Amino acid sequence: MRKAPAPARKTRSSVGLKIFMAVTGILLVLFLYLHMAGNLKIFFGGTTFDHYAAWLRTIGEPLLPKTWYLYLQRTVLTVAVLGHIVAATILARRAAKARPVKYAHRPKVQGSYAARTMRWGGVIILLFVIFHILDLTTGTLNPVGDKAHPYGNVVADFAPHRWYVTLFYALAIIAVGFHLRHGLFSAARTLGQQSARGEKSIKTAALALSLILVIGYLSVPFAVLTGIVK
Repeated sequence: MRKAPAPARKTRSSVGLKIFMAVTGILLVLFLYLHMAGNLKIFFGGTTFDHYAAWLRTIGEPLLPKTWYLYLQRTVLTVAVLGHIVAATILARRAAKARPVKYAHRPKVQGSYAARTMRWGGVIILLFVIFHILDLTTGTLNPVGDKAHPYGNVVADFAPHRWYVTLFYALAIIAVGFHLRHGLFSAARTLGQQSARGEKSIKTAALALSLILVIGYLSVPFAVLTGIVK
């Protein structure tokens, strides 16, 4: 059987990587919305929030031992994140190699702010995920770090005197919003959306979904910061 030329194989490989990025991205977005919904339970009080956190550890019982679901979820999410990053890195390098030689007065390429900052936004998000795990998952960096009382951990974390934590959290969530807005649009195109009308609808939907996510996540730290949640 005759082998396809190298450029054709690379093109198919790039398409496959884009589809992989779209699928892993959608998986991560679904998790973000579910996680946000859980976070918002903090507005119902400490008992409700702590009960929700305890329930998460029992998902899958008796089929699965206690906390196994959380470890399975974390494993899947870790693989998805790492795969997403690797695929993005490979595609970025291929795109850089495919560009013509740069000229001294090369005109700027027009594009959205989100598209131009996807790389740095991704770095900020990765650093935030690491901090977030050490802060509110393991409790290593949390001023309380009591796994039995997650409500108290959150309140202590975003206390007014720890404004720098809230600031970092806000910057990271805003970066997630920009990343999500551009990522949803790119995923839709990768998965077959090509019409002008559909493109306009996708842009609107991506913006709306990003705003909902940003507002939902930022409502918790700012509620603690302003004393609404205490």
